[in-house]
Amino acid sequence: MTRAPSGTAPSSTTPAGNGPGSPDRAAPAPAVTTRAGPRRYAERDLWALAAALAGPLAVSGVLLPFRASWSNTNVALLLVVVVVAVAAAGNRVAGALAAVGAAVWFDFFFTLPYYRLTIRSSDDATTAVLLLVTGLAVSQLAAWARRLKVTAVTGEGYLATLHGTAALAQASRSPEAVAEHVGELLAGLLDLQEWRFEYGSLRSHPPRLESDGSIVDGQRTWDIEQAGLPAELELRVFGNDQYYGRFLMRPRPGARPAARALLVAVALAEQVGHAYSAASASGTAR
Repeated sequence: MTRAPSGTAPSSTTPAGNGPGSPDRAAPAPAVTTRAGPRRYAERDLWALAAALAGPLAVSGVLLPFRASWSNTNVALLLVVVVVAVAAAGNRVAGALAAVGAAVWFDFFFTLPYYRLTIRSSDDATTAVLLLVTGLAVSQLAAWARRLKVTAVTGEGYLATLHGTAALAQASRSPEAVAEHVGELLAGLLDLQEWRFEYGSLRSHPPRLESDGSIVDGQRTWDIEQAGLPAELELRVFGNDQYYGRFLMRPRPGARPAARALLVAVALAEQVGHAYSAASASGTAR
């Protein structure tokens, strides 16, 4: 962490500020700055795409020696299993790609004439079409189930994050340490490339993250789904209705955090406010 001296802290009588006209009764105190690490690629999805390309072909190669003794219906069912496995491990794109590959290789290896993308038998044509449709449908269901699981796990992670931060705010005698901890969490939640906490300063007025999770820029509400997060964003910190400072954040271009993540960010900032309020009441504030 780097700290740049920039002033002294306001007294406990500093009025709360909740708008562009809020008075500045103190210069900003030391700011804490950090940078989030580079964005990681979704390796699991990349592996799933590779499996979608290679899986149906590999399984078809394994089944090829049994072509004379196995019915094409059994082969199609086994290829559907491959599609389900790929979709469950990856995403709907990988599942759809696996479904198309399974239908193509079923036609190429197991329907007459062999090694051509043509089908002579109407029964085989029906089986190939059903294989494709079933594979696409199952891949959608598997991706949906995975998304539900991710949502549940993410919700549990958010709850654990809030509980851990609340415990830190209650136990720590240093509100600055709580601010640093929350800043690190915000970097991950909101996909930030840079953040800093400014104590008691309201000299600039970038778009503001509000308590309901919306972002306000002047008189208009920012459309996150359409435009992503703004280039600079502030999250103000209050404790017992008193303004203590704000997080100034620079999201990565195109960052679009979920609405739940924005609400969690607001709740984390509230814990910083509680920490500063408690420190002020005990006489250990800046």
